[in-house]
Amino acid sequence: ADETRLRILKLLMIREMCVCEIMVALDLTQPTASHHLNLLENAGLVKDRKEGKWVFYSIADPRTVKTMHKVNIL
Repeated sequence: ADETRLRILKLLMIREMCVCEIMVALDLTQPTASHHLNLLENAGLVKDRKEGKWVFYSIADPRTVKTMHKVNIL
C-alpha cells in the first residue's frame, strides 16, 4: 500500500476533510492530493461530497477501515 494513501485514510478516519486540508496536513500539492484521492475513491475506500465549489472527502465504509486497522494495515 502507498504510504501517502494510508496517511490520507488515517486523516479521514478522524473526520471529513476537503482537499485543501489534506494538502496542508500532508504537505502535498493539489494535483498530487487529488490523484491519491481519486485512486482511493476508485477503490471504494473514500467518497466525496460537493458543497458549492468545495469537495469534501470521507471514508466510504468505516467497517473496511476498521478491518484494515485490525490487521495492521493502518
